[in-house]
Amino acid sequence: MSVDLEFMINGRRESLTVEPLEPLLTVIRDRLGLTGTKKGCDGGECGACTVLLDGEPILSCVTPAVVAHGRSVTTIEGLEKDGHLHTIQAAFIEKGAVQCGFCTPGMIMAAAGLLAKVPQPNEAQIRQALAGNLCRCTGYQKIVDAVLYVAAGRAGGKEG
Repeated sequence: MSVDLEFMINGRRESLTVEPLEPLLTVIRDRLGLTGTKKGCDGGECGACTVLLDGEPILSCVTPAVVAHGRSVTTIEGLEKDGHLHTIQAAFIEKGAVQCGFCTPGMIMAAAGLLAKVPQPNEAQIRQALAGNLCRCTGYQKIVDAVLYVAAGRAGGKEG
């Protein structure tokens, strides 16, 4: 039995009909064409599919889309404002926190969720917030450095 879904995504209202257990990731990528959110493991293990649901980082591959009904979803595409990168996006570039780029959207979304709650996190808080996101290329230190860079107020870009 299909379900009507209405929610905000990146500041835009969407209305669709979804299957009860259809993953939010499928709706984001396949139905709405927002391919910045990555499909990694499809089982909630890698964090590549991280998006913000009402400001909280979630794994969209294991979250049924119906959970977003009446709520707000932000994807990596939604962080940019008026042609300007969000500060965390700019910091990832400035600090060289990107390698292959596959994990980058999920890492950025998890970091954005943390920074919205804790504007000046310490390294332990950052590592905890990123613990569900796997990266094979960077060794994590440059990612942590990018978040610390934002926390210190030195990154370019604009807040989302």
